[in-house]
Amino acid sequence: MTNIKTILFDLDGTLADTAPDLGRALNMQRERHGLPPLPQETIRPFASHGSRGLLGIGFGLTPSDVEFAVMRDEYLDLYDEVFTQEPILFDGMGEVLECLESMDLQWGVVTNKPRRFTGRLMEALGLDARAACIVSGDDAERPKPYPDTLLLACELALCVPDSCLYVGDAERDIIAGHTAGMRTVVARYGYLDEHDEPETWCAEFMIDAPQELLQRLGLRDSVVI
Repeated sequence: MTNIKTILFDLDGTLADTAPDLGRALNMQRERHGLPPLPQETIRPFASHGSRGLLGIGFGLTPSDVEFAVMRDEYLDLYDEVFTQEPILFDGMGEVLECLESMDLQWGVVTNKPRRFTGRLMEALGLDARAACIVSGDDAERPKPYPDTLLLACELALCVPDSCLYVGDAERDIIAGHTAGMRTVVARYGYLDEHDEPETWCAEFMIDAPQELLQRLGLRDSVVI
């Protein structure tokens, strides 16, 4: 890990805990359609899977269903009303970012979240001016699991893939990172569900708390969780 110069993070479920607002919008939509709210603990494991995962758990819809596109647009409009209400960094992530900056390591965000939300969310978190790059799912031709957005991030951050570490909480993050030529980390504290098997994703390592990243990079001798 000695040649790592740039750390890139997935947004939802890795950098920030956005599940409460994602779930709030889904329950607003369910109420609109005469359905009772779902518990947050039911929604949380699907929060990293975007509207596809949320509409799946909320309405049993898949992208092949004829009503999926209309319901997706409705969900995104509702999310637009609430998505900056409770965004918070995962516990310890603020310390991680400060430590990286103090060591002259740059960091950025690569997410499948639509551009209409990403910049405003990063601004609400107070991070928009600190990131070396912020890349959304629709900033390149193909989102993750394809490598396009990660390679775009390298262009924006003026770095090369083999000097990057990509941290994410979904298998597509690890696939995209490896395809782009980066090393990868699974954030097991994120939005994994009971069917996920992160130990089979072939990431370089896994972390159970953001501060563990500092230890793995040799920036801290020990981590208190």
